Amino acid sequence: MTPILPTSRANPIDGVLLVDKPAGVSSHDVVLVARRALEERRVGHAGTLDPFATGLLVLLTGRATRLLPYIDGEPKVYDATVRFGDETDTDDLSGAVIRSAPPPAESIARAHVGELTGDLLQRPPAYSAKRVGRGGRRAYHAARAGEELDLSPVRVRVHEWRVHRWREVEGSRAEMEVTIVCAGGTYVRALARDLGRLAGSAAHLSALRRVRSGRFSVDEATPLETLRTGGVEPRPAMDALGGMPVQTLDTAEARRIERGLTIAVGVEGERAALVTEAGALLAVAVRQGGQWQPRVVLHDD
Repeated sequence: MTPILPTSRANPIDGVLLVDKPAGVSSHDVVLVARRALEERRVGHAGTLDPFATGLLVLLTGRATRLLPYIDGEPKVYDATVRFGDETDTDDLSGAVIRSAPPPAESIARAHVGELTGDLLQRPPAYSAKRVGRGGRRAYHAARAGEELDLSPVRVRVHEWRVHRWREVEGSRAEMEVTIVCAGGTYVRALARDLGRLAGSAAHLSALRRVRSGRFSVDEATPLETLRTGGVEPRPAMDALGGMPVQTLDTAEARRIERGLTIAVGVEGERAALVTEAGALLAVAVRQGGQWQPRVVLHDD
């Protein structure tokens, strides 16, 4: 049955909402909860989490969804557990085991971490949202249909691995708990898979938790169950833009920006957040010579 969604309220809630997603629900499920709780149809996320993963999901609400291309979401920080001994078809604990091998010694696993740090060419998991073929099907749809996939490697950046703990587990397996700092678009479960192969073993990701996304921390996030009960107010839309230069507009300038017209540049930078005299975010603009050209305007006619 198609869920019945609320109509947008007369006065939209334009802002940033941080949610601590539990395991077992999709990012889209969280968006649906937010829409109902806020009575606002316009809710979007700034980067998904797999259903098995937990942690920080950054949502934009109301007219602030227009800010998604500008959100300050780098780098991503994850706490993860790499389980050695089995490789799965999904590269995580939700998949079927396709290959097994004895786990490596801890020293060998640690020695290969450096090969998965820096600018890398990474082959996405077969069960991913990458589009494949002429029709642009999602890779996971093709994989579930039993189609053989040969996804092209993509360039990703891994800034840092921090290895916290190594432990032996049942069934002649081993786990390594790590923190990974990376750029958006990096598949942490593919890093687990590749570390297993480099170490002469087999591995998959058995746990994943996003703890940071840019300036946002999971410590500031609202549990999903709290969001369900209502009463959660998003943060100001301006929070999405991080350290972007800010220019305050007078009434005449604000009216020009609302109409999509340019105004004179008053701060340094190639783009700026334009705010009203009351401090409300009105637009994001890019520099064109000595003028600001609005690209995103948070104003409904």
